[in-house]
Amino acid sequence: MSSLSRELVFLILQFLDEEKFKESVHKLEKESGFFFNMKYFEEKVQAGEWEEVEKYLSGFTKVDDNRYSMKIFFEIRKQKYLEALDRQDKAKAVEILVGDLKVFSTFNEELYKEITQLLTLGNFRENEQLSKYGDTKTARSIMLIELKKLIEANPLFRDKLTFFQSCAGAVNDLAFAHPNKQLCVVTCGEDKLIKVWDLTGRQLHNFEGHEAPVYSICPHHKENIQFIFSTAIDGKIKAWLYDNMGSRVDYDAPGHWCTTMLYSADGSRLFSCGTSKDGDSYLVEWNESEGAIKRTYSGFSRKKSAGVVQFDTTQNHFLAAGEDSQIKFWDMDNNNVLASTDAEGGLLSLPRLRFNKEGNLLAVTTADHGFKILASAAGLKTLKAIESTSFEGLRPSIESTPIKVSGSSAFPHVSPVNCKVERSSPVRSTPILNGVDPMGRSVEKPRSVDIIDKTRPWQLTEILDPVHCRLVTMPDSTDTSSRVVRLLYTNSGVGILALGSNGVQKLWKWVRNEQNPSGKATATVVPQHWQPNSGLLMTNDVSGVNLEEAVPCIALSKNDSYVMSACGGKVSLFNMMTFKVMTTFMPPPPASTFLAFHPQDNNIIAIGMEDSTIHIYNVRVDEVKSKLKGHQKQITGLAFSTNLNILVSSGADAQLCLWSIDTWEKRKSVALQIPAGKAPLGDTRVQFHSDQVRLLVVHETQLAVYDASKMDRIRQWLPQDVLSAPISYAAYSCNSQLIYATFCDGNIAVFDSDSLRLRCRIAPSAYFSQAVLNGSQAVYPLVVAAHPQEPNQVAVGLTDGSVKVIEPAESEGKWGTPPPTDNGMPNGRTGSSSTTSNHTPDQMQR
Repeated sequence: MSSLSRELVFLILQFLDEEKFKESVHKLEKESGFFFNMKYFEEKVQAGEWEEVEKYLSGFTKVDDNRYSMKIFFEIRKQKYLEALDRQDKAKAVEILVGDLKVFSTFNEELYKEITQLLTLGNFRENEQLSKYGDTKTARSIMLIELKKLIEANPLFRDKLTFFQSCAGAVNDLAFAHPNKQLCVVTCGEDKLIKVWDLTGRQLHNFEGHEAPVYSICPHHKENIQFIFSTAIDGKIKAWLYDNMGSRVDYDAPGHWCTTMLYSADGSRLFSCGTSKDGDSYLVEWNESEGAIKRTYSGFSRKKSAGVVQFDTTQNHFLAAGEDSQIKFWDMDNNNVLASTDAEGGLLSLPRLRFNKEGNLLAVTTADHGFKILASAAGLKTLKAIESTSFEGLRPSIESTPIKVSGSSAFPHVSPVNCKVERSSPVRSTPILNGVDPMGRSVEKPRSVDIIDKTRPWQLTEILDPVHCRLVTMPDSTDTSSRVVRLLYTNSGVGILALGSNGVQKLWKWVRNEQNPSGKATATVVPQHWQPNSGLLMTNDVSGVNLEEAVPCIALSKNDSYVMSACGGKVSLFNMMTFKVMTTFMPPPPASTFLAFHPQDNNIIAIGMEDSTIHIYNVRVDEVKSKLKGHQKQITGLAFSTNLNILVSSGADAQLCLWSIDTWEKRKSVALQIPAGKAPLGDTRVQFHSDQVRLLVVHETQLAVYDASKMDRIRQWLPQDVLSAPISYAAYSCNSQLIYATFCDGNIAVFDSDSLRLRCRIAPSAYFSQAVLNGSQAVYPLVVAAHPQEPNQVAVGLTDGSVKVIEPAESEGKWGTPPPTDNGMPNGRTGSSSTTSNHTPDQMQR
């Protein structure tokens, strides 16, 4: 049995179970020792089949393996002994006492003597310890509770109490998915559940909510949001994110019975096809955000179907469905049937079908348990180019396949030879698949190397005019009544989310088109101010809140599926697709002032409070797990490091605190070193370098970099010369090579992160209009955000409510060049100087 892998044994067990070979199932469980079937064990104990109980146990443990095993066997044999006494079968009781219980006398002789003395009693209940023994059934149930506890605690049963079984009952559908870039298998079935497994058979997620068996699943992703659509045989459609927080939608499929769902190849359009119990078939396109049917396709037979219609999509242009022993085709943008074919006959009444990736070959099932392949002209060329003899037998049927056209002049290229469902435009391949650039995030971009011409004196790059950079202002963003106080890029890099001082959030998204083939955020294309069709706004609860004193805060889940924010009131969790409030929590007082998702669990949130505490909150169970105390004033920053296993907090008290993620105990507290003559007031922000060790600390008086493993300050930069205004915000670039800092006079500075030396200054005149520059109201950036994949792209949120994205001129491609190590600067300026502490001279010049 050792030669069989664990996974293979589980597959055999599942087959035997589904085929109702119960005896073989339990024999294999015992002989392999891989899976202890607690349900079967309970049944045998309740039935009093003691010989089978011990025989089954023997496949997993022996009496003297450990103290848990000894206790398990003792309880079983004691119960068997008491039942014999209760039946007044003294001979059987003696047999059990001598044959089964004697082994325990060597461990506890006194106990064995007490058990033996029960033979002398007319009723063993006369023994005080057994006076509450009831009837046999009750006694077995009580013992079972104890046995289950012992088995679960026994290390020999570890990992043997769960079965790698995709569904309790038939599996109705399965598909691959890639949550968090991990290849997984998703299954659904008669048990009404959707389950996600890794490739070793370990169950990762279990989605429960359908009230009927689940018929089909459709894993997908939009931008960076991974989710699964599922359909049940009661016609309910639900959607699940990989966060175990329940279904996010609840739609009704047309026909209210079995339905399958598919996306177009580019992931932009959602379709479903199914059949009602009465045999009526439906093919529709959905408006995802509204959960409403956008288009219904006509052309199905009036004849009632005795099954479920199957369909497929191809080339972002066509739909195909099998019905009435035919294949019917639709243009996605036209409700009427485009063409149909019976493929020279022999198809199933409701054939299954599937296009190849290019959309020029279509496989369909036949009534004789085989299949046919239909081909377009391009598909025929593909087949003819394959020299394998296995295709020779296919060619005659392919090349002679007629097609029937149902009155569509819009389908000009019909041939009596080929099943041709294409327009005159050739099939074009694209490197962008399903809305995602496959090279976008899976491959780390090489670190750029700055080449310095040492023959020329280094000079600070200063961007003074709009022509020296690329700039785009978000549409509908300027609102002088609401400052932009928090700003985030979506993790997918296709959108920007801004939180205003009025508690309203706005989202802008870039569209993939010829101008912007990647669909990512860029300063060369104006994005769309995105809202769902409902017109809903993402508005925080600000009832009873003084907005002048409120501290807005925001955090985005790593899969971009929902955003959490507050503005002096309760924390709201918004669905990023519908803008609906999913839940609210943590009502003031005290009010929340900073939010951060746990890096390994989206259900855990660190919440900084205005009363200086930090709450570790579990959204799923609506419970504060820990309350951290260490600051004297409100929390203004939180940052997790998975490498160091710590949470760093910063406060308006100019203190930094380190907390253990495991125990939530405080490890260390460090005071920010404020320059002489400056008050330790204002917000302190923290952000980890991509190495998860170096920590950027931002205060209006300074930029500082710390080694978080020891909390030693490595470098410090103080405002000076042309950059002498207070710092309003700062952030690392996505590759942590740069630091972007904004100032209260409108300047934006770009620093080399390793040396904290200034390499570029973007003046207000480069990104403000002349009207703003000449206005009486001072406008400057309150917040800066760095693009998650483009290190030279930055966005700023301004006091006039506007949001701007800035990139270097295309001819430059980057923000200046790093200064030489001697930090020489023209005109004697020292604008890029930095100071160090706690390090030797060798350490200072890295």
